[in-house]
Amino acid sequence: MWSFVKGKQVNGKRKKLSDVPAITPEAEAFAKDLKKRGFKFLGATTIYAHMQAVGMVNDHITDCFRYKKL
Repeated sequence: MWSFVKGKQVNGKRKKLSDVPAITPEAEAFAKDLKKRGFKFLGATTIYAHMQAVGMVNDHITDCFRYKKL
């Protein structure tokens, strides 16, 4: 799973909420890989949300108090 982000957290450095994407090329590649493995109901948006939830991506806005802690 972490190979899709080269083993490191992706720091989005988002300045405003509208800068946060719904999908990324990494999420699309991850979803495509899972579909090849038999997962049928996972798309890039769901995978990107998972990547955010498990800490693979830091999409906190740079002004957020949690941004630097993550």
